Amino acid sequence: MIRSVWLLGAIAFIALAGTACSARKPLPIVNADSAATCLPGERGFLRLSLRGAIEQNLDWRGADLHCEGGARPSGGGVRVSFAGPTSTPSGKLRVVFGIAAPPGALASTNRATNLTVIVEGQQRLYATLGDDKCQVESLAQQPLNITAKDGGSEGVAVNAGANAGRHAYRIAARGYCLEPVATLDGSERLYINRFDFAGVADFEDGDLHTSGAHIAPSG
Repeated sequence: MIRSVWLLGAIAFIALAGTACSARKPLPIVNADSAATCLPGERGFLRLSLRGAIEQNLDWRGADLHCEGGARPSGGGVRVSFAGPTSTPSGKLRVVFGIAAPPGALASTNRATNLTVIVEGQQRLYATLGDDKCQVESLAQQPLNITAKDGGSEGVAVNAGANAGRHAYRIAARGYCLEPVATLDGSERLYINRFDFAGVADFEDGDLHTSGAHIAPSG
């Protein structure tokens, strides 16, 4: 319980520090131990290398990967969260990307991005605290042939209790960071050169980009 409360508080703090305050409700954070995995097969993945306070190459996919996402709490973009296996040298890691791109806008390039790395169970958090240190150079938002109310018939990890008017998207991106992510007091740093991922986001009707964002679902 303490771990879950701290994790929720950490994500909320980063959302407020990196973006302006908003009346929109925050994206629910689902405990990875109980969440569905991500996307079927290896359509969902996360690849990046951590150097500095943590020395680890992440190549998460398949049953080792849990992911979820949605609109950023400020309404200014897309958030995608990834949690890896429990048995890593550094503990259980969660990586969160906040991308300044309209939800459901299909393809876009050169999008400012904030990045957060959380070591669950140890109350360690590293963050960019802004969108100016990392960038997504290529972003694709692909509507899936499912709405969240269908309960995951494509193997998609949708939010529990979802209903009509919610839409699942595959979010695929690659990018880089020019500066490290750091603890809030600046005492520890993580260096991340490049990252590459594909996860899932669950958007409401009101979140979606207005130019027919969900008119062409994949089969």
